[in-house]
Amino acid sequence: MHINFTKMEGCGNDYVYIDGTANDIPSADKPELVRKLSDRHFGIGGDGVIFINRSQIADFEMEMYNADGSRGEMCGNGIRCVGKFVYDHGMTDQTEITVESFGKIKYLTLYPENGLVERVRVNMGPAVLEASEIPVRFPEKDMQTLEPGDGTTVRNAVVNAPITVDGRTYHVTCVSMGNPHAVLVVDKTEDLPLTQIGPKFENHVNFPNRINTEFIRIVDREHIQLRVWERGSGETLACGTGCCAAGVACALGGLTSERIFVDVLGGRLEIEWDRKKNNVWMTGPARTVFEGSVDTEAFKGLDIGRNGDL
Repeated sequence: MHINFTKMEGCGNDYVYIDGTANDIPSADKPELVRKLSDRHFGIGGDGVIFINRSQIADFEMEMYNADGSRGEMCGNGIRCVGKFVYDHGMTDQTEITVESFGKIKYLTLYPENGLVERVRVNMGPAVLEASEIPVRFPEKDMQTLEPGDGTTVRNAVVNAPITVDGRTYHVTCVSMGNPHAVLVVDKTEDLPLTQIGPKFENHVNFPNRINTEFIRIVDREHIQLRVWERGSGETLACGTGCCAAGVACALGGLTSERIFVDVLGGRLEIEWDRKKNNVWMTGPARTVFEGSVDTEAFKGLDIGRNGDL
């Protein structure tokens, strides 16, 4: 079977995009196909694959998979590229659109230049701080009661809570932006041994659905640096939901203002948390790398594992 695809990236967070309205791929076949397409040696290469489908509750659906074939609930950089894809490919002529991801609707504003979308602003919705809803598990003594400002009360929030990983104690703030994140502050991001400690955070017993982990350095009140270990993909050059989670975590801890710039390995995102409404906004670039067609028959005989290895 031949599949047309578009390789896209947002701040270096790269995915293979497939028009699900034009390609009928059985759901049961998708995890294996994703692993093969995502492999950077034997496939197209990417942090995963995103299928753009019809939706009954929004303009489009984003069906997102990590590189290991596991389904992801949300991808901030990925959803910006979905907005660019549907506009650039003539699937919509609107600059205000809705996109469903894992049953949740996100609202996008597209900024075209010369007929092609260059930047996208996404209403990422509320930050989830209740431990059971993220979900994360911490001792009751390490959790806090918060009133984010939107009139609600969070009984069990994990803010600057201790966690022991590989014999060392860290302090994390946990936030869900549709997928779970643990945010921690480090002195510097340049020489972090992420390939060693990232998997240990990801698979820690405190995180029943695994976790995305953001390691951040505070530059000033409006600026942070971030490196991320994403569950199912490893270190990526950017993570949109992770940048949103980091913005909320930093504001909660009094480390930054509620509107910040986040520098990741692949570029810069602007994050704003409206604390009174508990609503997070993300603005950043979206870029098409190349387009092509792949013959899935060429993958026959290749046994690519869950971590992208033969």
